Amino acid sequence: DNQIEQERGSQHLAGGCCALAAIYLMGKFYVANAGDSRAIIIRNGEIIPMSREFTPETERQRLQFLALLRPELLGKEFTHLEFPRRIQPKELGKKMLYRDQNMNGWAYKKIEEDDLKFPLIFGEGKKARMMATIGVTRGLGDHDLKVFSSNIHIKPFLSCFPEVRVYDLTQYEHCPDDVLVLGTDGLWDVTNDEEVAGVVMEVLSSYEPNDPCRYTMVAQELVMRSRGVLKERGWRLANDKLGSGDDISVFVIPLGGPGNYT
Repeated sequence: DNQIEQERGSQHLAGGCCALAAIYLMGKFYVANAGDSRAIIIRNGEIIPMSREFTPETERQRLQFLALLRPELLGKEFTHLEFPRRIQPKELGKKMLYRDQNMNGWAYKKIEEDDLKFPLIFGEGKKARMMATIGVTRGLGDHDLKVFSSNIHIKPFLSCFPEVRVYDLTQYEHCPDDVLVLGTDGLWDVTNDEEVAGVVMEVLSSYEPNDPCRYTMVAQELVMRSRGVLKERGWRLANDKLGSGDDISVFVIPLGGPGNYT
């Protein structure tokens, strides 16, 4: 992240990206995630999550706590408190549900002038945005990103530090159908863990265990199914829902070596 910041001037490059990495060391897989990509292990048909997405919803308390400590980062346009909906001026003095950085549940408070500001986190699920700008809260770069039509920087709220999960390969006997799947959010936006596991088992069963291309074909099938087919109304999945409009990158890594098995 520091290198991107140093080079953005000399290379004249702006923007940023999420990062998902897997490294194998001494019998263990270390999976590090900073962003909204995702990794899962599929072992004997069982799904084992190896990461979680970092979004305004999942990191609400960290973001609110930072905003509480450094209110100047909000530029007098945002409030660190969260409300179920936007507060209207006519609701001043009334009671409304809210939550802050210390709360998992909701409580009531009397609406004050500061509560009319736009909330730091607004929206739900994939539509949640921080400062009405970005839907992911960890990653690399984005040093110049600002709130639209303002001088408020987003970067102080974005973390480049990943969460690392460890999987010990020596604790289990893996077969060639056991895999680690790494995918960007373009895959997971339209395909859930169970559907990915289904595609993995379906494609692998059509190839011999010793065929090295079987894992490439799984990755290709996951990309194609998530993109869908181009029709008059855009890219559509098999169920006629919209396909992914985001970039889709997928890696399928075997955990078990080739061999004969039943």
